[in-house]
Amino acid sequence: MTLTNEDLLALSQLLDTKLQTGLQPIKNDVQELKNDVQVLKGEMQDVKQRVRSIEVHLENVTDKNIQLLAENYMPAAKRYEKEAEKIEMMQQEIDIPKSVVSEHSDKLQKIS
Repeated sequence: MTLTNEDLLALSQLLDTKLQTGLQPIKNDVQELKNDVQVLKGEMQDVKQRVRSIEVHLENVTDKNIQLLAENYMPAAKRYEKEAEKIEMMQQEIDIPKSVVSEHSDKLQKIS
């Protein structure tokens, strides 16, 4: 059985038709993937811009405010330490006259 040119041409056209029909869903899927990638690229650009904005805010605002807080905290903490010692000493100094007054009050009540 020999195939004629017409038979070969018909087979070729049939294969081309089948191949195009079979590949069309794949082509559609690839096109859909390309569209999705484009959308993702756009969203990624937005994310990059937002991250840059956050980084700039952290550097210019937040870091500066933290530095100011730290600069003000240390002197205040040192002042608190000094004053705490003074308050403790004053409390001890007050306790002595208190005990003396209490002792004298007891003695005066016993006398009267």
